[in-house]
Amino acid sequence: MVVKTVPTSPFADQRPGTSGLRKRTTVFQQPHYLENFVQAVLDEAALQPGQTLVLGGDGRFHNREAIHTIVRMAAANGITHVVVGRGGLLSTPAASHLIRRGVNGQPAAGGIILSASHNPGGADGDFGIKYNTGNGGPAPEAFTNRLAERAGSLTAYRVAELPAFDLDVLGTHTLGSLTLEVVDPVVAYAQLMEQLFDFGAIRALLTRGFTLRFDAMHAITGPYAVEILERRLGAPAGTVINAVPLPDFGGGHPDPNLTYAHELVEELFGEQAPDFGAASDGDGDRNMILGRRFFVTPSDSLAVLAANATLVPGYREGLAGVARSMPTSAAVDVVAERLGIPCFETPTGWKFFGNLLDAGRITLCGEESFGTGSNHVREKDGLWAVLFWLNIVAARGESVEQIVRGHWAEYGRNFYTRYDYEAVPSDAANAVMAGLRAQLDSLPGRTLAGRVVSQADDFAYTDPVDGAVSRQQGIRLLFQDGARIVFRLSGTGTEGATIRVYIESRETNVERLGLDTASALADLVDAALTVSALREHTGRSEPTVIT
Repeated sequence: MVVKTVPTSPFADQRPGTSGLRKRTTVFQQPHYLENFVQAVLDEAALQPGQTLVLGGDGRFHNREAIHTIVRMAAANGITHVVVGRGGLLSTPAASHLIRRGVNGQPAAGGIILSASHNPGGADGDFGIKYNTGNGGPAPEAFTNRLAERAGSLTAYRVAELPAFDLDVLGTHTLGSLTLEVVDPVVAYAQLMEQLFDFGAIRALLTRGFTLRFDAMHAITGPYAVEILERRLGAPAGTVINAVPLPDFGGGHPDPNLTYAHELVEELFGEQAPDFGAASDGDGDRNMILGRRFFVTPSDSLAVLAANATLVPGYREGLAGVARSMPTSAAVDVVAERLGIPCFETPTGWKFFGNLLDAGRITLCGEESFGTGSNHVREKDGLWAVLFWLNIVAARGESVEQIVRGHWAEYGRNFYTRYDYEAVPSDAANAVMAGLRAQLDSLPGRTLAGRVVSQADDFAYTDPVDGAVSRQQGIRLLFQDGARIVFRLSGTGTEGATIRVYIESRETNVERLGLDTASALADLVDAALTVSALREHTGRSEPTVIT
């Protein structure tokens, strides 16, 4: 095996964001760009001979080419065993499971996942790469900070000349000193789902005429959903739409929300609507849940799962605790208090749940951006959430709408919305945040939208397991009546900045539980836009997306 050392110069923009390094595909196609970052990952991960690296992605444009490059670099850096999904495909939750389970009973040392999640794909779309550690979860901040420093000083990378290999051929391929194992990306994950959920009860539900539709959005969950929903659970062929993963996601935006999953939304709110609808995103870690002409907010979804967890075999013994990201609605907090279990508030980013899960402090976790998960993997998991909901529906014998409205009647309702302003010039976005920070000391005691501000801060988090501190995670305005307004910059975009504004109001008056969300929050929305001067700073009169 011939190993070449290639001289290079560092790139100034290779600091990972919330979920790895995401850029335009054309950026990753620049000479040395991918290789530089991969070399920094491999240096920092420091895998030893005999340890296993898991590798796969969501199938977006440039996925195969990148995997071939990474395999050659892994060999050049002394890695002797790489496990890759057939065709280079692995959903993010399936990759997490494969890292944790490993092959032949031996857990992997870590994994490289190629995805830009819910961002558009294609030659003119986005690409991404991140490293997951041996627990199956995204690398913690300490790792990514060191990784950024290493990438910023790199002067060379190593790549091996290997015999040709075919990612579509299952089995073991010997490539010099490297053993490349191509595995079915679906089987192990499907088996895990069968262990967690009552497939018999869900089959019986479908047999009784319960109808459902799953939109894979031409992304990675298509093969998983077909295998589990249609083949193992017996849903009719065609239940899964847009099931074939495509490099450009069929020209769509693989983000499962009311705006981008419009085909599914139109069907679920149409005259012949099925009983249940769901969608997942580019890499399979997000989900949207719909009942017949009824939308379940992600915050409500997490709260409902927590309240009904003991109906599901994998969680029958109850929950150790729950966690949510700071911008996520406090609906699950109310459930946790009723159950007498801890509820943790973390910064945005699934990596912050990892320590809590590993320490056994929590069982379920979630975030408002359509992500929920549990201790079964160390990533959010879209299809898992769909199966959890189907199991609850089967156990309770109620519709999605009945379950959610019953939950509101018992626990109260947290009206909640999110305004996204995408591709905002960075200077304008930073001006919004700077203006808010300048007001933090003067906001407590002020009245906004007829409510008194009780606290205003820039959220900071101290990890209760390892003591790591994360600062400037978002501006919070907390009101005496439990309402909240949160402002933060998202780390998942690739162009400019995304400003996200989160608005929440809690309601326990039974007569007001059925209010329209927009009406219930209109005064708080106006207050948020006024106090932030967002329209003035950005020139945007309307958000890009409202969820």
